Amino acid sequence: MSGTGSAIIEDLKDSRVPPCLYWSVEQVSEWVASELGLEEYKECFEKNKVDGRMLVFVTSSTLPQIGVTDFEHIKIISRGVRDILQLEDPFWNRSISLPPRDQKGMYIESKAVRGQHADGLTYQLYLDTHEEPLWQPPLNNHCQLLPH
Repeated sequence: MSGTGSAIIEDLKDSRVPPCLYWSVEQVSEWVASELGLEEYKECFEKNKVDGRMLVFVTSSTLPQIGVTDFEHIKIISRGVRDILQLEDPFWNRSISLPPRDQKGMYIESKAVRGQHADGLTYQLYLDTHEEPLWQPPLNNHCQLLPH
C-alpha cells in the first residue's frame, strides 16, 4: 500500500482527526445540501471542487468567491465547517498574547495543501515532528532603549 493510502487509513482510525477531512467533492456537496439544508449551493461546491481537505479554506471570506452571497447562508456554512473540522471559532477580539492556534488546526491546515509531503502526513506524525510551540507573549518593553 502506498504511503498516501496508509496515511489515510491511519488518520481515519485516529479519533482525533475529523473523518470529513477525507470526504470527496460529492460527499462535501451532499453535506451542504442535506445536513445544512442548503441544496442551492450543492453545485457551487461541486463546480469549485471543494473536497474535505479544501474545507479548511471555506470561510466567510472565501464563500462569496464560489457563489455563496447570502450573509445568513455564509454564517451557516462557516459555522458548519468549523464544527465538522473541530476548529476553534475565530474571535475578532482575540488577544495577541494567546498562542496562534491549536495543534489540530495547524495539522488540518497542513493537510489542506496538495503534494507528497501533505499526502503522507498523519496526525500522529505531525504531532511527533512538530513540537507544541512554547508561546511567549510579547514583552511590553522589548523595544525600549535602556541606559548603559
